[in-house]
Amino acid sequence: MALETGSDAPAFSAPDQDGNIRSSQEFAGTKLALYFYPRAFTPGCTTQACDFRDRYESFAMKGYTILGVSPDTPEKLAKFKARHDLPFDLLSDPDNKISTAYGAYGTKKNYGREYMGIIRSTFLIDASGTVESAYYNVRAKGHAERITTAIEAQ
Repeated sequence: MALETGSDAPAFSAPDQDGNIRSSQEFAGTKLALYFYPRAFTPGCTTQACDFRDRYESFAMKGYTILGVSPDTPEKLAKFKARHDLPFDLLSDPDNKISTAYGAYGTKKNYGREYMGIIRSTFLIDASGTVESAYYNVRAKGHAERITTAIEAQ
């Protein structure tokens, strides 16, 4: 089920890269840029994470906290964050509960083959917990730049 602008953002609770449980309640009153990616250390996911890292200040200047979500373990996320010097937290969603709630888990097609997996997606959520923008099936490269361009125009 895809989320649309104006939808309530689903609540979430998951361990971060340090094993600390993080929940949507913790971010009440904060704008979020929540992005979903399939797997740490793959070329596309590394590009995407580094693009968000490189635009971190642009998001912060507009009041957004960035969170990345993948099915990876907290241990793998800690290594990914450290290796790429990511200034934001990464959440572990191994059972795909969060990604399913956001419509970021579903049927994918690759070279004619269908399978279930993470649909690369980003959600901008306002301070009241409402989805400002939902981006599905995004390309890893350049996506963070397109989002910062859009929020800087606001």
